[in-house]
Amino acid sequence: MWRPRPDWAQQSSADIWSAVCGSVRAAIATAGAAASDVAGIGFDATCSLVVSGEGGQPVAVGPEDDADANQDVIVWMDHRATGDAEEINRIGGAPLAHVGGVISPEMQLPKLRWLQREKPESWNSATRFWDLPDWLTHRATGAEARSLCSAVCKWTYMGHLGAEGEGWDDAFLHAVGLSDLTGSGHERIGTQFKTPGSLAGHLTERAAAEMGLAPGTPVATSLIDAHAGAIGTLGAGEAETGGRLAVIAGTSTCHIALADEAAFVPGVWGPYYGAVTEGKWCLEGGQSAAGALIDAILARHGAVADLRKEAQGSGESLFDRLDAELDLMAAGSEMAELTAYRHIQPDIHGNRSPLADPRRRAGIDGLTLETGPTDAALDYLATLQALGYGTRHILETMRTNGVEIDTLVVSGGMARNQLFLRELSDATGCSVLVPDTPEPVLLGSAILGGVAADLFADATSAMRTLAPGAATVRPRASVAEYHSRKYNVFRRMQDDHAAYERIMTLNGEA
Repeated sequence: MWRPRPDWAQQSSADIWSAVCGSVRAAIATAGAAASDVAGIGFDATCSLVVSGEGGQPVAVGPEDDADANQDVIVWMDHRATGDAEEINRIGGAPLAHVGGVISPEMQLPKLRWLQREKPESWNSATRFWDLPDWLTHRATGAEARSLCSAVCKWTYMGHLGAEGEGWDDAFLHAVGLSDLTGSGHERIGTQFKTPGSLAGHLTERAAAEMGLAPGTPVATSLIDAHAGAIGTLGAGEAETGGRLAVIAGTSTCHIALADEAAFVPGVWGPYYGAVTEGKWCLEGGQSAAGALIDAILARHGAVADLRKEAQGSGESLFDRLDAELDLMAAGSEMAELTAYRHIQPDIHGNRSPLADPRRRAGIDGLTLETGPTDAALDYLATLQALGYGTRHILETMRTNGVEIDTLVVSGGMARNQLFLRELSDATGCSVLVPDTPEPVLLGSAILGGVAADLFADATSAMRTLAPGAATVRPRASVAEYHSRKYNVFRRMQDDHAAYERIMTLNGEA
């Protein structure tokens, strides 16, 4: 990851492909498997923008003084195009109804608009703009067809209008200044789209040699990583997915629900047709920083370095050490209530849902002169609770608009944090399911590969067949009233942040 400027994030597609090939070879070796044992391949990746030139050569996306063409990926979390997103929102258009009414700088059109204006040489030399999951599939097969998942979730393609390019709104593209993308049947951004898991193509001789696999192996149409997590988790414990929300919690958090009918929820992305499984509509909420928020809050605390050393000395993680500190502080009383006077406003990298404001920032209330480990532990617990309240805010907005959720299915790195799971359940009042599989996102990709190889009729049947068992965390009635009060503080802090911003941008007028 390169960060040439604040809020910028760049990667290299060549680095990514090299890592993919290395990990495939390692997996085959570790399993003691033969190349012929691999029935099919599924790809998932972050929804980052890859810029390719003639012959697939990388095209630089960095600052004008950055000559490294290998940095050809604008990462999803990059916010350089925040102003372009705001301008697109001012212009408006029918596709915005399918992104919660407000496009995000984490999506591709704002990034493309920025690239066209700020790096015209790169723009003119680019022959294809890819979502990273689609680029991986293309790199493996040479196929041009793209996934409905990426197209409808991040590119404003309206999948319910068709899969042969009918979903592009040319009037909208013209209005937002991206007329260049409408030429030649939209070949730079995609002319044909497929349901995730359908056959995208077959592994080329070149890609097979790089991966150590057999040429001709079926390759599935791809998914964005969080959506692969939804495939791998929503069937956990039972086959039905109704009333469930997949919570893929890592650096950021994605909240994904599937429905039979389209529902429009302000500030929640979607409804997206066919983005995860055929015939279903997808809604996607999210928090732009989750694990990254925890890391940032703890990195600011002077006691954390010593706590980390203590944890390493005893063979524990930092989080184990913080949990132990909280246990001592609670001394048999209710741990959750330790944060009665410590509150975190968690929008450290903007608010993705439901406020849809990338300029939001975080805050802490209730600081004292204490700077030791107990204070660091309070920050940690308050941060976990704040993430739970952010999810509660999303759930409330969805319910107000007719989408009922009562169960959260959690995956990602934070699914291993037992304190987070408990606080999430208590803060939202929802049962939390934790699938009994170490890598549910990769299970989702494996399901894609199985569908492409005709081992399953479709992703839905594969989800039923391969559904893992799940542990359940249930909300505790004893702390419900406490969390309701804390949630009210959370909402007040969000309102207060908006007031501070108005004061500073409107010459002191609140």
